[in-house]
This record gives sequence, C-alpha cells and structure tokens, in this order.
Amino acid sequence: MTDLFPMFMKLTGRPCLVVGAGRVGEPKIGGLIDTGASIHVVAIAGSEQVREWGREGKIDLELRAFSKHDLDGKFLAVVATNSPSLNQLIYREAQQRGVLCNVVDVPELCDFYYPAVVRRGDLQIAISTAGQSPSLAQKIRQQLERQFGEGYAAWVKQLGETRRLILASDLDKETKLELLHSLASREAFEAAVAKMPELTAKGKGA
Repeated sequence: MTDLFPMFMKLTGRPCLVVGAGRVGEPKIGGLIDTGASIHVVAIAGSEQVREWGREGKIDLELRAFSKHDLDGKFLAVVATNSPSLNQLIYREAQQRGVLCNVVDVPELCDFYYPAVVRRGDLQIAISTAGQSPSLAQKIRQQLERQFGEGYAAWVKQLGETRRLILASDLDKETKLELLHSLASREAFEAAVAKMPELTAKGKGA
C-alpha cells in the first residue's frame, strides 16, 4: 500500500457530502459538524439524532435516494450505506470528479481513513493502521488516553498563551526557543498540575 500522508485538515465552510444517516453514518456526521464544514446529508432514512441536526440547521438533510449530482462541487464525501453496489457507484463517481471519498469500513474504497483520536482540548493525537486493524488503533488510543490525561487540555491552552507572550517579547531568538522547549517538558506539566487547581484533579491520569 502507498504510504499515507498524515495531516490535520481545516474543513470550515467546505462542502461535504455524507450518504447514509443511520448507526454508521451518524458519528461521521457528528464529527464533521464539529469541524464547521458545510454538510449535505442524503439518505433514505435518518436516525433521530441526524434528523434533529437537520431541524437545527446544522446539516442540510434530504431523505431520498442518492443522485450522482449530489457530488457536484463537493470537497469530500463519506459513504455509509449498507449497499456494496451503491458504495462502489458513489466511489467511482467521486473519483471521476476528484472528490475525496471514504466508504466506511471498506479500505479499498477510501482516499482517506478516519484515525482513532485522543482529544485533550487543542491537543489531538491521531492513530492509523491504514485500515488494516482498527481494533489495534483503538487499543493504542486507549493506552494514550491513560498516558495523556484530561489535565493536558488546560495545560496546552496555557502553553499557547505563554508562547504568544514569549514570541512578542524582546528576547533574542535562541532564548525564545529555549524557553518554549523548556515549557513543553514533562517537568513543566507536573509543575503546572501542582499549581493549577483545575489541573490537580484531572492531571493525575496524565
């Protein structure tokens, strides 16, 4: 398999299509909502949560059969139907249009994969096995969740604020780099946990 290029992509405002709105499609739609993407969902039927998102205006939901024109102008597409023939059709149509496509749980019909993700505020750690073993990716995620406890969320936010102050200071470049590296150490995290009440209770799992 060709080596994958790992990256974090901004989807705010980008037109995205999801085909399928049931048990499999719902979490994919929810993940896209969090990115601020412009989401068009097409499905014969939708879960209650997906229909609620439609009523709230978070997604453009159409309860009907897929049309190949649904892909026109889209940046990426996520396919979550239980029809292998429809999945293949959508993937072929997406390829013809240059639309990035992910057919859920079918690695050979994917231009990109959903990684297992550890989220601690602005800190995100993504794990992928290129679709070879999602179970292994989940196990590694669980290990990392124990290693990087909830306290990291507040600490990373604090680091960002401190970084901006250091970069805006009159210190020379070398001193700035030394400070930034020292602030990102394990020792600095433990010191922050000891000083900040909101981290003390959460940081023990880190």
